[in-house]
Amino acid sequence: MAVIAQAHNVTAEAGLRGRMLSAIQRMQENRARRAVYRQTVRELNALTTRDLDDLGINRSMITRLAHEAAWGSAQ
Repeated sequence: MAVIAQAHNVTAEAGLRGRMLSAIQRMQENRARRAVYRQTVRELNALTTRDLDDLGINRSMITRLAHEAAWGSAQ
């Protein structure tokens, strides 16, 4: 009976450990994506209106473009 209980605890720990590692990985990925978003917004906002016009970008498009850069297109 003790062997069964011990095996169950090992499985539960591996499952918990796996879930924790997965959660940590997701948090790191989200943090990196937010950094890409912030950097893209910062860099595009630093451009002049003329520079943005040359690129075919309107200021109202900056947040959408930054979101696409970080998380991909919404298709």
